[in-house]
Amino acid sequence: MDQPQTPKTAAVLVIGDEILSGRTQDTNTAYIARFLGSLGIDLKEGRVVGDDQAEIVAALNALRARYDFVFTTGGIGPTHDDITADAIAAAFGVGIDFHPEAMRLLEARYAPGEFNDMRKRMARVPLGASLVRNSVSAAPGFHIGNVFVLAGVPMIMRAMLEAIEPLLPRGVVVHSATVSAEVPEGKVAGGLAAIQKDNPDVALGSYPFYRDQGYGVQLVARGRDAAAVEKAAQAIEAMLRELGAAPVRL
Repeated sequence: MDQPQTPKTAAVLVIGDEILSGRTQDTNTAYIARFLGSLGIDLKEGRVVGDDQAEIVAALNALRARYDFVFTTGGIGPTHDDITADAIAAAFGVGIDFHPEAMRLLEARYAPGEFNDMRKRMARVPLGASLVRNSVSAAPGFHIGNVFVLAGVPMIMRAMLEAIEPLLPRGVVVHSATVSAEVPEGKVAGGLAAIQKDNPDVALGSYPFYRDQGYGVQLVARGRDAAAVEKAAQAIEAMLRELGAAPVRL
């Protein structure tokens, strides 16, 4: 009998002072989470660090040792504060240089005389790394070890994810069922705990909300066994009806 496959794990490292200052909102982590979920890869952790090489190196080394894959976003542009490539090289203990293919791709994008020294910075890649294609603006990301280095601009980051999809393994996807009801979260806590005890292979989550009508809660069942998820969801619906609520499957 085949042994159950251990799910692959991943982390996201978001890089940039603009995220920590609140100037820019990070939407990439949520997108990467959904992307990986569709492949059966579990996103286990997300971190945000500023434009500080020592902090990037420390965070990256911690994450790449703990998870199967790490995806970084941000810091690979042409300006002085784009230091991700240098930090990745330092983390892996390798040098960094202009990648010939990256230089060719970028030079072809600009008019004669416009491919200046700052733009050439986008072609600097740690030694031993492979390029990640960028179908939007040509400036590539790169892949070294178990780390994929992607752009921070969401449209470009998504294009890079599409490019690396064939490189990533497939696992058993996680199924989910969401049941919503207009009932306070505290009222369902005991029943939900009992359902969790009866369904140990399904992860149950409780997410309260408040609307004009009053308090409500969304209860989510998640797991890799679709039948087990459905069983737990039906138990949640039955519990809510017993409390006098009207469950709605979302």
